[in-house]
Amino acid sequence: MPSFFDPPTVHAPAPSYRHGAIHQLTGRRLIISGQVASRPDGTVAEGLEAQFEQAFDNLIAVVKAGGMEIGNLVKVVTLVTVPDAVATFRTVRARKLGSHVCAATYIQVAGLARPDFLVEIEGEAVQD
Repeated sequence: MPSFFDPPTVHAPAPSYRHGAIHQLTGRRLIISGQVASRPDGTVAEGLEAQFEQAFDNLIAVVKAGGMEIGNLVKVVTLVTVPDAVATFRTVRARKLGSHVCAATYIQVAGLARPDFLVEIEGEAVQD
């Protein structure tokens, strides 16, 4: 499993992420493409919170299909088109990832692949 750390020479991070992750590359590495709020039937979840929920559900489904668990996530990158959405993101992230805290980046962007996509989440997981 990866180990996460916060160097004392860098500012303290928010409780929902860590500055670094180290993993000895002796196992498998899973790169997860950006997951949007598309449901299995192709419909798109409506509303910001629902889109965060579905994107995380899709991310977790790919992790599990790769034979891994949430604890194997070492980095999550979140893209969002809605200003001031970080509180909603943190709430949903805590529900979906529980106590697992990994390296993370949150970026507000002007747009995604389709105008109805408000959120996209990609990730990386490793397994010994």
